[in-house]
Amino acid sequence: METIKTEGLTKRFGELAAVDGLTVAVEEGEIFGLVGPDGAGKTTMMRMLAGIMDPSAGKAWVAGRDVVREAEEVKEEIGYMSQRFGLYQDLTVMENVAFYADIYHVGRREREERIEELMEFSNLKPFRKRLAGNLSGGMKQKLGLACALLHRPKVLLLDEPTNGVDPVSRRDFWRILYRLLREKVTIFVSTSYLDEAERCTRVGLMDHGKLLACGTPDEVKKLMKGTIIEVRADEPRKAARLLRQHMKQDRASLFGDKVHVVTDDAGRAEAEVKRILAEGRVELTGMKGVEPTLEDVFVSVLARKEEVLTAKDAKSAKNNKHLG
Repeated sequence: METIKTEGLTKRFGELAAVDGLTVAVEEGEIFGLVGPDGAGKTTMMRMLAGIMDPSAGKAWVAGRDVVREAEEVKEEIGYMSQRFGLYQDLTVMENVAFYADIYHVGRREREERIEELMEFSNLKPFRKRLAGNLSGGMKQKLGLACALLHRPKVLLLDEPTNGVDPVSRRDFWRILYRLLREKVTIFVSTSYLDEAERCTRVGLMDHGKLLACGTPDEVKKLMKGTIIEVRADEPRKAARLLRQHMKQDRASLFGDKVHVVTDDAGRAEAEVKRILAEGRVELTGMKGVEPTLEDVFVSVLARKEEVLTAKDAKSAKNNKHLG
């Protein structure tokens, strides 16, 4: 059953299309990850699904409700966490939770049991009396999630919930999300962390308002063209710069302390890597073929998109010159 559905969903701000004709469906009880860089349109998409912002064109339904005509009903069915910490810094953890219980009209009889359950669930029990403003980034996000879950929503909309959170807290947060799936909660999460997208049931790669690819992580990885060679060197940044400058047929990108070279001819590329790094006086410490990550795919898809746009611009310039 489709819990979230959009058809040609679009939001314009003047000439800018922040979200440009998105069509997507999310099934009940899955985690759908919307992945993209800053400015891709993820937050705008979230706000439209939450009924906070009206689309310029297209339609969207959440939990069977039209996000425009039934915006108030949508808000009763969802839990929404925005990027910015939306709780009260000068209230304690319990005071924040109680406040949101009032907002969601959680009955007195149910709220005690539900709050106790969420305190245990989010590991916030030891921090009940601590001011929200004194919590770590990870604990603030857990508190925000607990408040969003008070009224047992069918759909959870999370806008970059782990942005700026330490790796251990990010891992704990995702453990909590997986536990929610057992309750058939549908989770729609936006993130700029490609490693988090690997944990989703399905992912959508988004850039400049458009959905570039959509499917399970394995399906999206199959979009990768060519072979990936992982290059290890004593100076990875310098190595990446040299390979980008001199490997015109291939694409080199820095991935942490390694360089990934995407090529259609592994033998030729490996020989070129050895030669270029030797001439640049960079020590090559290792080289091997590896399976693509979602980050590899995203970089590759964006590069192909850029190549298409560049080709169109060149063709347009040529036609204009001919017409002139």
